[in-house]
Amino acid sequence: MTKPMTKPMTKPKTKPNELGTTTFATSSDREFEMSRTFDAPRKLVFEAFTSPEHLPHWLPGPAGWTMPVYEVDLRPGGTWHFVWRRADGSEMEMTGTYREIVPPERVVKTESWGEDWPETVVTLTLTEEDGRTTNAREMSVSASVWVLLAAVTLSEVGLACHAAVRVPT
Repeated sequence: MTKPMTKPMTKPKTKPNELGTTTFATSSDREFEMSRTFDAPRKLVFEAFTSPEHLPHWLPGPAGWTMPVYEVDLRPGGTWHFVWRRADGSEMEMTGTYREIVPPERVVKTESWGEDWPETVVTLTLTEEDGRTTNAREMSVSASVWVLLAAVTLSEVGLACHAAVRVPT
């Protein structure tokens, strides 16, 4: 099982508070951070990332996909389960367990893309300054795999992020 990150990250090439810019940084070959700043208050961004009411509106995946399942039990020890479906009926699912919830500033959870994928630990930290919220996601990967960050679009706060990261052995 992996633990939340403790090592310092490398400095991103762009300022983390630039609207519309996603930054990536690494602290090891098994850990990375992705951050983005939204022109929205922290409470709204927290709700968008954790509420079943908002999830299907910004997390349906790439064009042509839907999100028919978005179950969330937002409490330490609670589980979450998402399923994405393409027009041809093929599906992709993701599950995990919440380890820590501190509304509206922090969520620590596990993620798994299925039996053949190792569990990762994701720490979401939200900080607000002057009405803008920076979303910093730290991921710790437990084994050598392709880690796919689902294509997401957060129309309410302007996020569009697509990334695939190769994690070395």
